[in-house]
Amino acid sequence: MTLGGFTHRELVVDLTSARIVVRPLDASLARLYIGGRGLGVKYVFDNGPQVEPLSPDNLLCIMTGPVTGSLAPMSGRLAVVTKSPLTGTVTDSHMGGWTAARLKWAGFDNILIKGRSDSPVYLYIENGKAELRDAGDLWGLGVRATIARLKERHGEEDLSVMAIGPAGENLVRYAGFINEHDRAAGRGGTGAVAGSKRLKAIVIKASQKGNMPEPADQASFRKATQKALKAIVESPVTAPKKGGLSVYGTNVLTNIINEVGALPTMNSKFTYDDRAEGHSGETVNRTLLVADNTCHACPVACKKEVEVKSGKYKTRTESFEYESGWSLGANCGLFDAEAIAYMIDRCNDYGIDTIEVGHALSVAMEAAERGLINETVRFGDADRMIALIEDIAHRRGLGAKLAEGPARFAREIGAPELSMSVKGQSIPAYDPRGIQGIGLGYATSNRGACHLRGYTVAAEIMGIPEPVDRLAVQGKGALLKTFQDLHAFSDSMDICKFSSFAENVEHYAEQYSTMTGIPMTAEDVLKAGERIYNLERYYNNLAGFNRREDDLLPERFLKEPGTGHSAGAVSHLEEMLDEYYRVRGWRDGVVTDEKLRELGIVSA
Repeated sequence: MTLGGFTHRELVVDLTSARIVVRPLDASLARLYIGGRGLGVKYVFDNGPQVEPLSPDNLLCIMTGPVTGSLAPMSGRLAVVTKSPLTGTVTDSHMGGWTAARLKWAGFDNILIKGRSDSPVYLYIENGKAELRDAGDLWGLGVRATIARLKERHGEEDLSVMAIGPAGENLVRYAGFINEHDRAAGRGGTGAVAGSKRLKAIVIKASQKGNMPEPADQASFRKATQKALKAIVESPVTAPKKGGLSVYGTNVLTNIINEVGALPTMNSKFTYDDRAEGHSGETVNRTLLVADNTCHACPVACKKEVEVKSGKYKTRTESFEYESGWSLGANCGLFDAEAIAYMIDRCNDYGIDTIEVGHALSVAMEAAERGLINETVRFGDADRMIALIEDIAHRRGLGAKLAEGPARFAREIGAPELSMSVKGQSIPAYDPRGIQGIGLGYATSNRGACHLRGYTVAAEIMGIPEPVDRLAVQGKGALLKTFQDLHAFSDSMDICKFSSFAENVEHYAEQYSTMTGIPMTAEDVLKAGERIYNLERYYNNLAGFNRREDDLLPERFLKEPGTGHSAGAVSHLEEMLDEYYRVRGWRDGVVTDEKLRELGIVSA
């Protein structure tokens, strides 16, 4: 069976033996699990849920989807899928830019990596061939220097590099991959898995010319992509140069979320702070913005390149994002956009997740405030934060303990309640006291606390596809399930989440059908997403996450009321969980045999 859009070739890399094999894509699995996140999870599942994340046996998957490298709008993303050293769950983390498209143009759908090299290596891919090359001279370098050296070696034209920095090499449990445009596959510790394998980088040299994926129905696919593009350019959220995302980037959310009282501040002690304007999208746009960059096939250009031109925080970075700005900003009691931009740049160079590192700092700050550690770490102290980030990346002093993750650190000092985490991964920039559905999303996310598993904020704050009361409890289980299933599908296509602010399920179904040649309805889209989400949950059940207690939020969100326009509010998680399990057909968080058979995950 041949599916349009795929090269039908996968790279299988054994770092232990330094052997590379090209194998055919299993089209039957691709039909069930779509590609990207879904197919990657299937491969990780088949590798075994009991594997140790930092062992040579863990599988590291670099995955594209059926529309990757095509002109489908916002299709320039790839998924890195593995077992997380931070959470012990299955995890997937996505990056934009041109890396994904170039992998497809180079002649491969996916890269599956196992084993551990005796010495540092990088994977070089060009013209349908791949080889491992010595990376001894790159080991120890930051991401920026690594990419610069590889571009000098292989030429800048048509080249993409995704690399780890010192954090990945030193097995910081929340290290990630960063590519040449500061796009990060940041969450879950994928960079630590690469570091454990002594894989420094993946280098892909390929041009679009003559290498675009072939749709099954070229004319119909062109119409489907034009229809999707029309929705994007007409949306008030995504319209190029007009919509909030295009003008201010993701950081457009800072003032919006703060105003409703859902901006977690100072390790979530508060949900509002009138100083948050200091690192908002509007402020950054006015004072630091120097360029609007974009990814392959994306008209939105949500990435905001910023520059601090002088002073001790002098820097230039492409990625002043909402989550990064908040985590290193309001979350740590810091509201200086220049200092935050500098720290984002340092995190990208070290190859470290900005969300998790901000939490590591805020937990240390509250611990010091309470006298639980004998360290001087104060909320809002930018220079101490910068020094600690460096220490975390290199596992020095207090940084070595924080490198294990905020949840582990909080348990070690006898105060687990200080970590705002679920399954070991810290929350992003939406407080569940002010947005009820997202709290349920954090609790039931298959990769630890995450807004991207099911972005109910779209409905609860932005009114997409229709307005939903952010403080209401009833109906949030069904709402979340729909978002989770939809995003599981879009992550497997692999299309940017922001497309869902403009496109609907029918847009996705039409693009998939005309590209692959496999008919798909809107109902089929959600069913495929449900299959993927349940496979992830089944993996986690087998890995030991099989109790209702594993789907809990930190007590702060359940007992300490919010502030600002969410004053007095707490998360009503238990009530929402009951509804969620009911609509999922799970038994206290465990996937039933009946559901596995219904979705074709196991045979009847």
